[in-house]
Amino acid sequence: MPKAIFRFFAELNDFLPASQRQLPIEVNFSGHESVKHLLESLGVPHTEVDVILVNARSVDFSARLMDSDEVQVYPSFQGWQLTPLIHLRPEASRQPRFVLDGHLGKLAVYLRLLGFDTRYQNDFNDDELAEISSYEGRILLTRDRGLLKRSQVSQGYCVRTKLPRQQVVEVLRRYGLQAQAIPFSRCARCNGVLEVVTKEEIFERLEPKTKLYYDEFRICRDCDQIYWKGSHFERLEKQLQAMLVQAGED
Repeated sequence: MPKAIFRFFAELNDFLPASQRQLPIEVNFSGHESVKHLLESLGVPHTEVDVILVNARSVDFSARLMDSDEVQVYPSFQGWQLTPLIHLRPEASRQPRFVLDGHLGKLAVYLRLLGFDTRYQNDFNDDELAEISSYEGRILLTRDRGLLKRSQVSQGYCVRTKLPRQQVVEVLRRYGLQAQAIPFSRCARCNGVLEVVTKEEIFERLEPKTKLYYDEFRICRDCDQIYWKGSHFERLEKQLQAMLVQAGED
C-alpha cells in the first residue's frame, strides 16, 4: 500500500494528538483519496488550511498523492516566497460576517456588542449552520471540527478556548478585527443595527427612573429593543476595551 509523509505547521498542530504534534506522520492510502480527505482524516479541518505543498509544489485540495510523497500543510502565513502558490483559504472580507453554533452564545453576544454582524440561535442544527455559512458568505465559528470538515463550508474557524472573553480575543486576532470594532452599534439580543431615537419617541415605554436620569437612547429597528447608558454600561465598555487591547498585543 502506498504511503505519504504529512507534516503540519504552526497552529494546525492543535488538531493532532499530542504524540503527533510537530512530527512527520506516515499515512497509508489507496491512491484514490484527495489530499483534502487525507489531511481531514488526521483531524485537521480544511477551513484551517491555506497552503499545501507536495514535494515542495503547491497543490489544491483535489490533488492525488503518489507513493512516498512528502506533504507539508500550512495555515495562513505572511511573506511566502514560493511561486506559483495556491492559497486555499478564502480571503476574509474587510467586513466579515459570522454565524456561530449553539455552544458559543456568549461569544455571539460579545461580537454583537463589538459591532460585528453575528447570526446566532441556540437551536441551529449542523445542516442549517453549514447552509447559512455557504449561502450568506458567513464565517462559521464552532468548536466542532467535524462541522468544519463539511464540503459546503469554505470559511470557518475552530475556536480553541472555552472561556468566552478569551474566545473574543482569539477571533479578533484570527481575523485582525481590532480596528473594525464599533462597540454598541448592534443589538446584543437579535443582531439588528441600532439607531439613535429621541426620548420623546419612546417616552411612554421607559421606566420612571429611566425617564428621569437618562436622555440619550438607541433602538433596534429589528426587534424594537431600547438601549441607554445605564449603570452597567461603563463596566461593559471597559470589558470590551480590554478585549480589544489584548487582541492587539503580541
